[in-house]
Amino acid sequence: MAKLKEAGPKTGWLKKKAYESELARLQTELVKMQYSVKQEGARVVILFEGRDAAGKGGVIKRITEPLNPRGLRLVALNKPSDVERTQWYFQRYVAHLPSAGEIVMFDRSWYNRAVVERVMGFCTDEEYWEFLASCPEFERMLVRSGITLLKYWLSVSDSEQERRFQERASDPLKRWKLSDVDIEAREKWVEFSKAKDIMFQHTDLPQARWHQVEGDDKRRARLNCIRHILSTIPYTDAIPEPIDLTPRPPRDEYYVRPPREAHIIIEDHYAELCAVPEDGEAEAK
Repeated sequence: MAKLKEAGPKTGWLKKKAYESELARLQTELVKMQYSVKQEGARVVILFEGRDAAGKGGVIKRITEPLNPRGLRLVALNKPSDVERTQWYFQRYVAHLPSAGEIVMFDRSWYNRAVVERVMGFCTDEEYWEFLASCPEFERMLVRSGITLLKYWLSVSDSEQERRFQERASDPLKRWKLSDVDIEAREKWVEFSKAKDIMFQHTDLPQARWHQVEGDDKRRARLNCIRHILSTIPYTDAIPEPIDLTPRPPRDEYYVRPPREAHIIIEDHYAELCAVPEDGEAEAK
């Protein structure tokens, strides 16, 4: 397969055909990686942070689609409970860290405190600065324990973010993506930029770097992020050999299936759409 041309943020949109072809290739590599992680007993944590409507969910979906959910967990926590507010800040995240052979992905993470909570006034100044002091030590502990920690920040331009907000506001199938906090945060673009810059200054560590993904073109963002993950986590092709299935045993001649009327079968509303065309009638494509 020819290497895709590397593109900067001002390059045009990636065509669907090229995107789907490369996505299929990369998703095959993701499957190899997951088998390898399980085989080696590795522990992987991947954090996804970024602007609202930057495409975090789309990236996560394309990563998880081909993978075995028994070796992959997606963590997307709600706001802390009254009990969790009394705990060490990192405590509720520690409970979700991976065991051997497991990949854990955080759709937003402990970095809520550095950006959303800071900008929206959900934490005190003392809690904020304590986080920026504690977070590097916390992440160094994770890495020293043998965890592979990857951190991604998805960026989006203000004009593209506004276009996506308007789309979500008008589309009933996407309106759930637009929370009250999102609507209020929409007015604080510069404040979020400043908070992100300070967060990077304090937490872009040699042991756990921040990797920024340009997200205006969702297709390129997904491919670039997956490709970076694959280039960062060491893996081998550990997919098992094809399984040679033995012939099925002969049917039990003494088994009689209960009558169809004995079961509650939901109505097939779409059977007529699959009707076999009559002779000489072209089948609809």
